[in-house]
Amino acid sequence: MAYLAGSLPRLRNLWTDSLRCFHLSSLLSQIRIFKHPICTASDYNPFLKQEALPLFNEFQTTHVAPAIEKLTDDFKSDFMKFETKLQELHRGKESLIDQHWSTIIEPLEKIGSPLSYAWGVTSHLNRVRNSQELRDVYEKVQPMVVQASMKVSQSVPLYDALQKVEGFSVGLDEGQQRVVTSFLRSARNGGVALRGKEKERFNAIQLRLAELKNKFSNNVLDATKAFSLVLTNPDDVRGLPESLLQMTAEAAAAESHRDLKEARRNIDPRSGPWKLSLDLPCFEPFMKYSQNRSLREQLYMAYITRASQGESDNSNIIEEIRKLRHEKATLLGFENYAMLSLDSKMAGSPSEVWKMITDLHSKSKLAAEKELINLQNFAQENGFVDDLKHWDIAYWSQKQKEHLFSFTDEELRPFFPLPRVLEGLFKLSSELFGIVIKSADGEAEVWHPDVRFFHIMDERGYHIASFYLDPYSRPAEKSGGAWMDQCLNRSELLNRKPVAYLICNQSPPGADGTPSLMTFRDVETLFHEFGHGLQHMLTTVPYSDAAGIRNVEWDAVELPSQFMENWLYDKTTMNFVSGHHRTNDTLPDELFQQVCKARRFMAGSQMLRQLYFGALDMELHTSSEPWLAVLERISSKYTVLKPLDQDRFPCSFLHIFASGYAAGYYSYKWAEMMSADAFSAFEEVGLTNRKELSTIGKRFRDTILASGGARHPRDVFQDFRGRPVASDALLKSYGLQ
Repeated sequence: MAYLAGSLPRLRNLWTDSLRCFHLSSLLSQIRIFKHPICTASDYNPFLKQEALPLFNEFQTTHVAPAIEKLTDDFKSDFMKFETKLQELHRGKESLIDQHWSTIIEPLEKIGSPLSYAWGVTSHLNRVRNSQELRDVYEKVQPMVVQASMKVSQSVPLYDALQKVEGFSVGLDEGQQRVVTSFLRSARNGGVALRGKEKERFNAIQLRLAELKNKFSNNVLDATKAFSLVLTNPDDVRGLPESLLQMTAEAAAAESHRDLKEARRNIDPRSGPWKLSLDLPCFEPFMKYSQNRSLREQLYMAYITRASQGESDNSNIIEEIRKLRHEKATLLGFENYAMLSLDSKMAGSPSEVWKMITDLHSKSKLAAEKELINLQNFAQENGFVDDLKHWDIAYWSQKQKEHLFSFTDEELRPFFPLPRVLEGLFKLSSELFGIVIKSADGEAEVWHPDVRFFHIMDERGYHIASFYLDPYSRPAEKSGGAWMDQCLNRSELLNRKPVAYLICNQSPPGADGTPSLMTFRDVETLFHEFGHGLQHMLTTVPYSDAAGIRNVEWDAVELPSQFMENWLYDKTTMNFVSGHHRTNDTLPDELFQQVCKARRFMAGSQMLRQLYFGALDMELHTSSEPWLAVLERISSKYTVLKPLDQDRFPCSFLHIFASGYAAGYYSYKWAEMMSADAFSAFEEVGLTNRKELSTIGKRFRDTILASGGARHPRDVFQDFRGRPVASDALLKSYGLQ
C-alpha cells in the first residue's frame, strides 16, 4: 500500500511510499520512455496535461525534470499569494470562520493538485518502470518536491488560520473537522513551530531522509535482480513443479542472445537450462520444492543477505535513517520516533502497541515451538537425519502440509487462472457491494502491455471509479511485492472520480499460451490489494482530503484488505474464483475443505513471524542500540529458530525503511483484529444466506468503505458492527483461542 494522505498532507509526504522470475514480455516494455532527446520547459510536456488520466504512452524521462521544476515554481508562487491572502483576512474585518472551507482548504487542494499529480505519476513509474535514467532524474527533482511540501507544513499563516477555524468549528461537518485537526497535527509534526537553526536542521533532515529512503529501495531492487543462478543439471531441479521449470527455462532463454521468438519456440523446461532468481515467484516455490538441500541453502543465504554488501549495502543507511528519525522526533518534542509515528495512529502510544504484541505473543510462541518440534519429528520420520536448518523449514513444512491435507500448492494452481479469478472477484464484489466491474482496456494509456484497465459502475449503471491492474512480475524494472496506490482521488472540487493502481507480482502467462496460473497466496494477495482499492474507489466523501484511504489512521487502513482475504474460505466464493484452465471445473469440494483446514497450519509460527517484525520495528525506533544488537535481542524472544549470524533481513525491510510503516508495522495485526471481527458479522448470519450477506455487505460499503477518513475508524467500526472491536475473532481464525 502506498500514499495515505490528503492534498496538503500528500504534498508533505510526496516522497514517502505507500507491506517476484524474469518475464519475457518485460522485454517488450522497453518502449518510448527512456531514450529521447533533451526536453526543455517550452516543449510539449505530457506531465502537464492533467485534465484526465496520465498519458503513459507519451511520458519520457526527459519530461520529468522540466515538469517538476515548473510545477514546483508555480506551487511556491501560488502558495505565497495564498499566504498573503490569509494574512490580509486575519488583519481585516472579514472573518475566516465564515469562509473556513472555501477560503482555506479548497484553495490548498487547487494549488497542490498539479504538483501532486505529476509527482504521483513519476513515483509510480519509478516503481513499475524503474531504470537508471529514471532514477537519476527522480533523485534530481525529489528535493524540489520535498522543499515544496515543507512550505505547506511550516506555513505560519496557514497554521494560524487553521487554529482559528478549529477553535470555532461551527459549520464544519465531522469529516471537515477531522481534516482541519489532521492538518494542524501534520503542521506541528512538520516543524511549523521550529525557528532558526532548529528549523534549518529539521529541513535538512527531511531532505536527507527522502534521499536515503529512495536509495534504500533502489539498493533492494538492485540486489534482488543482481543475483542469478543458472542450472544445467536435471538432478539440480528434482522436485520442482512444472510451472517453476517453465518459468526458469524461459528466464534462461531470455538471458541468451538468440532471437527471442526462436528462443521461446525452443524452450524445453525438462532439459533446461534453468535460471533462478531471488524474485518471490521463483524463490518461494524453489524453497518449498527443491530436493537439493545445498541449493536451497545457497538461495536462502543470498536472500537473507540482500542489500547488505557491496554497492547495494543498506547497513549504514539503516543506522543513518534511525539516527535522523530520532533527531527529527526530539526536535519536535517527542521522546523517540515511535512516539512521533504513533501520534497520528489509533494505538496512540508504544505502550498500547506493546500491549497488543505481548498478548498475542503469549498465545502464539508456545504454539510455534510445538509446531517446530512436530516438524522436526515429521522430517525424521521421513528419513531426514539432521536438525532442521532455516533453508529446510519451507521444504519440510510443504511436505508435512501435503501429508496432513493431501494436496500441494501446485495442484491448486491450475484452478486459478487469472481471468477466472478476476471474474469471480468481480462477481463477489457485485453481490456484496452492489457494483459492476467492466473491462475498459484501450480506454486508458498504460505503462506496459500487460496492464489492464477497468471501470466500476454503481447499481444504476453510473460510472463511479476506475482502476489499473498490473499483475505480473518484471524483476528487471518493477519493485517486488504488491500494493495499491492512488492515481486520482475523489474530489467534487476538481470534478475527479477515484482511480487506483493495483500492482501485483505473480507469475506471467507461459510462453506456450498457458494463462497466468496463480498460487493460492497470489489469489489472497490480489483480494488483499483489491480491498484497499475498494476503500479508495467506493468512498462517498466529497472532498479529497478525507476521501478513500486519505486521513484514515494508518493502523486501520488494512481493515478492508484483510477483510477481503477471508472470502476465499467461503465455498460460494471459491466456486466464483476457481475454474481449471483446461476443463473449467471449480475446485472440488473435498480439496476446498482441505484448503480450509490448512488455513491454520503453522498458525502459531505465522502469527509469531508477524509479531517479530512488529516488535523489531518498534524497538528499532525506540532503542539507541546498533541495529544488529536490536535484531539479536528481539529475535531471541520472538523466534523459535533463531536467525543465523549472517542474517541481514533489516537491510531489505522495505516497509519500515523505504515505505510508510516505520514504527507502524504492528498495524497489520491491529487492523487484522478489526477485519476478523468485521467478517464475523457475515459468519453470524451464515455464509450460505446470500440475500442477508448482501444486506450486510451494503452496510459494510456504506460505513467502512464509504466513510474514508471523514470519521474515526473506531466510530466507523461501531457504525458497522454496532459495538467496539473484539479481539477474539482474530484468535479464533488462527485457532489460538
